[in-house]
Formats: sequence, structure tokens, C-alpha cells
Amino acid sequence: MSGIGKGLGTVEVALRWDPSPLGSPAHDLDIVAGVYPAADPCGPPAHWVYFDRRSPDGTISLDRDSRTGQGLGYDEVMTLELGRMSTEYGRVVVGVVIQQQGAGLVFGEVAAPGVRVRSGYTELSNHDFTAVADARAATVAEFVRDPSGAWEFLDAVRGFDLAPDAFIAAMGAARA
Repeated sequence: MSGIGKGLGTVEVALRWDPSPLGSPAHDLDIVAGVYPAADPCGPPAHWVYFDRRSPDGTISLDRDSRTGQGLGYDEVMTLELGRMSTEYGRVVVGVVIQQQGAGLVFGEVAAPGVRVRSGYTELSNHDFTAVADARAATVAEFVRDPSGAWEFLDAVRGFDLAPDAFIAAMGAARA
């Protein structure tokens, strides 16, 4: 929290996984975020942030991008500066997608995947993808602006059996 009753300010979403076995194709997981207008929070996104991009206003950036899972700790980190985001935006959905061309790889086949969401030193969520082991993509966090303008976190782990482009188009739809 950024202060009493002020909601979330800056949030970090961090993704980790271990490299694929020697001789196997590299596993490439990516964090993606969709930003939705306050006037239509479940409609089309105003913009997407993924790979080597940042939001047009600079409030969301992908600080690290790994294509193999090699390294220590978290391999990809996305920073969301919700406190600086324009009031025209009312919802942000963050997801993870497996970029395995034609292989149909699912989270249960990736070694030690995990995602952590935190605000400062406060951990908001920590998941290992066990609940969505048969999915090829998953939403991992949702941030919504309440009527007072403060941002709130919703723990939103939901699996999808969709290719990357189809997942990005579907991840912000209202829950059934």
C-alpha cells in the first residue's frame, strides 16, 4: 500500500522458471499486461504491454525479459506504477503466456514456474501454476480502480488453453 486508504502505488509482478532439460527447446514464458478504460473495463484494451515494450505513458514496463529461464531468482519482472496512471484507465489485467511455437507446452511441463506479485515489501500473491498446470497461458493478477480512485488487487489466477495471440485478446474479458 502507498498509504492508509490510498490503495496501491507501484506494484511488481515477477516470473520465474527453470531452463528446459539439456537438448530440449528453450522454454520461453512472458508476462503481458492489458490496460482497460474505466468507461469499459471488460471491453477492448486501450493498450498492451509485453516483451520489450512499455505503456505509452511509461507507467508499465517490462524490466527484464528472459527467453530461457536461465539465471538466479526471477527471470522476468514487470513494474506497474498504478499511482501515476491516468484516471481514464480503470483496470489492468496481468497474464503469463508460454511462447512455445507449435509445441502446445503447458505450465505442468515447465520446470519450477512461479509468479510473485508485491507492492514494496508486501507480498500480495505467490503462485506456482499448480492450479493451472494444464493451461498454456494464465491471468495472474488484476488491478481495479475503486470509486474513490484507489487501486485494489484481485488475486486472479485463471488458466487458458489458447495460443499467445488468442490469449492476449481474451485475457481481459469478464469472468463467466
